[in-house]
Amino acid sequence: MTATTAARIRFCPLCGARLALRDDHGTRRPTCGACGFVYYRNPAPAAGVLLHDRGRVLLVKRRYDPRAGAWCLPAGFMEYGETPRHCALRELREETGLRGKLDELFGVYAGFDDPRVRAVLVLYVARPAGGRLVPGDDAIQARWFPIARPPRPLAFAAHAQALEEFAERMRAAGALAPVARPPRSQRPAAAARNGVAPARTPARRETRRPRPARAARSRSTRA
Repeated sequence: MTATTAARIRFCPLCGARLALRDDHGTRRPTCGACGFVYYRNPAPAAGVLLHDRGRVLLVKRRYDPRAGAWCLPAGFMEYGETPRHCALRELREETGLRGKLDELFGVYAGFDDPRVRAVLVLYVARPAGGRLVPGDDAIQARWFPIARPPRPLAFAAHAQALEEFAERMRAAGALAPVARPPRSQRPAAAARNGVAPARTPARRETRRPRPARAARSRSTRA
């Protein structure tokens, strides 16, 4: 059920009676006066993978809205009865054609920018374990990108945050080159602390043409 549908639910899904807003521990929720059903608008659980190989991460381009044409991690909503790990591997296979081996749980993210529903995204670190790279399901492309340079635009803020944190972890582990920065002594703040003025372009000097010399006046001498 989407967020829009949830906002306009009017009848009890159990007995069909009309729902009314009633206080439920400080929050007004659609409640059935006939059977006591309370409608809770909860976030939807989703799972996906950070599939990496030789300094690259696999991303897919979305076929459908929201954010059709934007890039994201292979991920999707959990089916009833499946675990987050099973969901992550299923979405990977459906969207990319690849099988994966999960290494570890990477992180759990709250998704607030999906207009359909609020999500709780569970992401795992994974490595390729077979299959052939072919986009499928709701993905129109599946490509490898350098971990530190993902494409733009990214579909969701949680995916962008996870990719940034994953790149930082890989740098800390020595798997990625650190971000190049100028030597500390060459940074403006360090130069100022050391009393070194920043180099400036020499000012252009104005060249003046010399004036002609005046003729010397002889003094008269008396005999």
